[in-house]
Amino acid sequence: MPRFSVVVPVHAVEEYLPECLESVLTQSFTDFELIAVDDRSPDGCGAILDAAAARDDRVTVRHLPENVGLGPARNAGAELATGDYLVFLDSDDTLTPGLLADTDARLRATGDPDLLVFDYARSYWDGRVTRSASAPVFARPGAEVFTLDERRDLLDLLQVAWNKAYRREFLLRHGLDFPPGYYEDTPFTYPALLAAERITLLDAVGVHYRQRREGGNILATASRKHFDVFAQYDRVFAFLDTRPDLDRWRPVIYRMMLGHLATVVSKPGRVPAGDRREFFRRAAEHCARHRPPGYRPAPGREGLRGELLGRGNYLGFQGLRALARARRAVRR
Repeated sequence: MPRFSVVVPVHAVEEYLPECLESVLTQSFTDFELIAVDDRSPDGCGAILDAAAARDDRVTVRHLPENVGLGPARNAGAELATGDYLVFLDSDDTLTPGLLADTDARLRATGDPDLLVFDYARSYWDGRVTRSASAPVFARPGAEVFTLDERRDLLDLLQVAWNKAYRREFLLRHGLDFPPGYYEDTPFTYPALLAAERITLLDAVGVHYRQRREGGNILATASRKHFDVFAQYDRVFAFLDTRPDLDRWRPVIYRMMLGHLATVVSKPGRVPAGDRREFFRRAAEHCARHRPPGYRPAPGREGLRGELLGRGNYLGFQGLRALARARRAVRR
């Protein structure tokens, strides 16, 4: 049984895939398996994966008969995993040298907790590499092993699957897997953080998160698929329904959700312009279902923004954004 199972879902990344695979296979820590899932990629990715498996017996390739999307492709890889811990890596990103060795050392020093969280850096096409703005969270003093109650600042981190190492038995015990659709990390990472009884941090950049000059991020592509965000938060609250011991987290997750919904509808190139009023109507229905009894909004502009969105007030929300833009212009 290997120490790590590195799961890499692959689709239409022929240009970047060799560098991704190399970043795993050249790790100084060698007790791992690399499980690559060819999600019916239309380019040469399948052949690249098969060639890697022929050269290195640590590589297992699963070719899916049809394209299923990022979440289900990760599940397909996780089903084959035999390692103590799972690490998810997107196929256009790379692991940093020494990550697995550092992760193993930290896990052993802390008694193999449920979850280890590491940092990431954005890697730009012009050679710049910039560590995330959340780096101070990792440097903050505190207990070596903790729960989310003790380190709520973990919710300030980017809520993605690929900045963590998950104990496989922990994922199986809680039945955690990825749903289909956009924002698939949401109903995976929140339940994982909430359910983990023992968490530790590794104050190191573990992943270089590729920023493409020509785009390529599906979340920055205008589509009605961004409406998937509602179903993903339905799944998060359904998880909380099964865990009354975690009920104290409902207002926190609800507030995080409001911020996420506001980001989705505000970012250029996500929700098509003609669908934004419908997004607000859906948001009002969605928030009415999940609003915790006695919920009090955050103070200031962020709280007001969340309330306008949660009540479906499209014109008020747009007016608040216009006011913020005007204030920024005056300051400049």
